[in-house]
Amino acid sequence: MRLRTACPATPRAWTVELRPHAGGLVLVCQHCPHGTTPVTAVSARSAALAHLARHARGDLRPPHLRICQCHERGCRWHSRHRGCVGPIRLLLACERGGRLWRLVDACSACAAATAQAAVVPDTALAHAPPQPATTRRHRHPKGPGEKIRVCEMLSYLAAALPAGTSAAARLLALQCALRMNTRMQVRLPRGVLRSLRLNAAPDPWRELEQARWLRRAPGNAANEIAAELLDVTLLGQAPARPDRRHAADWALRAGSSYAAGAVGALPRLASVYLAAHTDPESSSGLGELDQIARACGTQPAELPATLDRLAATGLLGSWRACPDLGDLQWTLARGTRWGPCP
Repeated sequence: MRLRTACPATPRAWTVELRPHAGGLVLVCQHCPHGTTPVTAVSARSAALAHLARHARGDLRPPHLRICQCHERGCRWHSRHRGCVGPIRLLLACERGGRLWRLVDACSACAAATAQAAVVPDTALAHAPPQPATTRRHRHPKGPGEKIRVCEMLSYLAAALPAGTSAAARLLALQCALRMNTRMQVRLPRGVLRSLRLNAAPDPWRELEQARWLRRAPGNAANEIAAELLDVTLLGQAPARPDRRHAADWALRAGSSYAAGAVGALPRLASVYLAAHTDPESSSGLGELDQIARACGTQPAELPATLDRLAATGLLGSWRACPDLGDLQWTLARGTRWGPCP
């Protein structure tokens, strides 16, 4: 008798919708019985993302049991492309101006073709393993390296923050997300803000507060700014905070060099993105124009001018856009590398 591998009983695709209701909003989940939950406008986005994350954590599966769910539905969630290909990723998509959120398993090709979407790192669903009581030894990094953590966080913020969020606010959000503690609190030294050229700019903080992504604490100290993050999905990050801080330091160096700092927040954020997505062996990279623009808080048509400015400062060796494929190829200038933190 031939044995047949059991197919997954339920698809790994979850959708929640924020609907207006008397006195506020309700969160409607298509997968929960008795499923409406009252939420406030302040917490609506965080509540939607946290609800989706709970569904995903309750249905963890090994990679070989995961399939591209949008292909199972005839690829109605994105424009047509050449077909499903690549490893399966967990994709967070936003529709209707943030009123509908979807978390779904999708192949790399479908993920790239989906508008207003970003890949959620698998580490975001990991739980802290139990630590045996042993003699203290030299600590080894847990989870992905600095560059991968920065790549994953930039991808997440591209979906979690409103589309119009500026590059300066995204640089600030990246540092806050990677440096926060388990109580979703962060104390950002003013030296970090000076390195990012944000120490005298209140607008990035105000933008993130208006987006309901964080809340500054009153009465900040002279040498730091304290804030509470409101995006509860960030609590699902891999638990090793020292490793996340190493990633934040890596991103700080990649975006605060003298040349990048002289040309504005958008080139600084673009330099972080390009450095994080560059192959260290060849110093070259390849990415989707739309994804790069979304992660940097700009439009694809504005990227060439930004890349030219980075090339003029000597940070970028060369770049070439392929309009037909929607791809961007680049090479960092010789010697422009950011290694691991000491």
